[in-house]
Amino acid sequence: MLDRLGPVPIYKQVADQIRRQIESGELKPGEPVPSEAKLEAEYNIARTTARRVARELREQGVAYTIQGEGTFVGPPDHPRLRQYTPVYERIAKELIERIKSGQLPSNRPIPSEKTLMKQYGVAKVTVRQSAAFLRDKGWVFTVPYRGTYVLKPEDRPEA
Repeated sequence: MLDRLGPVPIYKQVADQIRRQIESGELKPGEPVPSEAKLEAEYNIARTTARRVARELREQGVAYTIQGEGTFVGPPDHPRLRQYTPVYERIAKELIERIKSGQLPSNRPIPSEKTLMKQYGVAKVTVRQSAAFLRDKGWVFTVPYRGTYVLKPEDRPEA
């Protein structure tokens, strides 16, 4: 339970709770620390507060951050325990499956940034990385100020 009226800043309280999870072994070296979006939802805090939690954990020396992938338990030279697929890539792969199945038809937009942010509990930058991944792999095209659309089957990679 957070003491929102007390003298200890919220980000320090949340960081202390996560540090205790690390010390107890609930979170093991190499595992991801809860994402900013998860912290935001679980503790009812602002995104900037969640970022400060990650910074506090880094300053305490119990976690490290890899840009675009997340924050992980342990020192920076500690390997991650399992193969880690970045969140943006997991989202993109799920969208590819929806394109292949016909749930997302040709020349129609993929779900909006806001929809994907809410559905996956991620930041806008993560959703934009997913769209860039889909563009790079040849599944979608983007029309500025309109959205990102599914390419025709003949213009996509092999199914």
